[in-house]
Amino acid sequence: MLYRLTKSKFILGLKCEKALYLDVYRPKLAHFAPETLKKFREGRLFETRIKSLFPNAIDLSLQLGRQINKYPILTSQLLEQEGEINIYEAGFVFNEVLVLADVVHKSANGEISVYEIKNSLSIKDVFINDLNLQYYVISHCVDNISSFSLVYNDGNDNPVYEERLKEAQKAESNIAEKVERFKDVIQGFEPDIKPGDHCGKPYDCPYRHYCEKNNAALLEFGNSQ
Repeated sequence: MLYRLTKSKFILGLKCEKALYLDVYRPKLAHFAPETLKKFREGRLFETRIKSLFPNAIDLSLQLGRQINKYPILTSQLLEQEGEINIYEAGFVFNEVLVLADVVHKSANGEISVYEIKNSLSIKDVFINDLNLQYYVISHCVDNISSFSLVYNDGNDNPVYEERLKEAQKAESNIAEKVERFKDVIQGFEPDIKPGDHCGKPYDCPYRHYCEKNNAALLEFGNSQ
């Protein structure tokens, strides 16, 4: 099951199309600051805590590891089974875009609920874009979606549930346009985007050092002419 974009690459493309291109073709250039890695670890701990609230789940990451192409196949098979089920890292592919949902719950009557978990005290635009992309993909893979929720931290490591289904439905056409745009970007040449304020918003870009180093070298070369 082939895909060209993932959720993380889509979010990176919203930040900077050059970063998206580098993440596809030169991912070894990525550099994450220690404080960023710390946030990743804290996020995983919170995610694990919230996932434990969905009992008897099947964790695809434990079963399949890095065999990402198999995640959507196994997810589809599990959701076709009778009865209630919880799935961690459920995989879905549509229009060459892959998403892995933190938690997917199928009720006994077949209704689907999706939960995206973020270790944050507030809702941020990047989280909404994340959730909207997931809806764009998942809604083309399954029927009977009854809930699409963002789960964030109340400050005491307890979950706050924010229902976002209607908002995600309204954003679908915009997400579809962005998907096509980003697929064009990774088919072309490296975008000529200079470092700027966008490099640190809403988070520090992992390719910032590469771009700043290259830009400095170009400026030095230009001044020497």
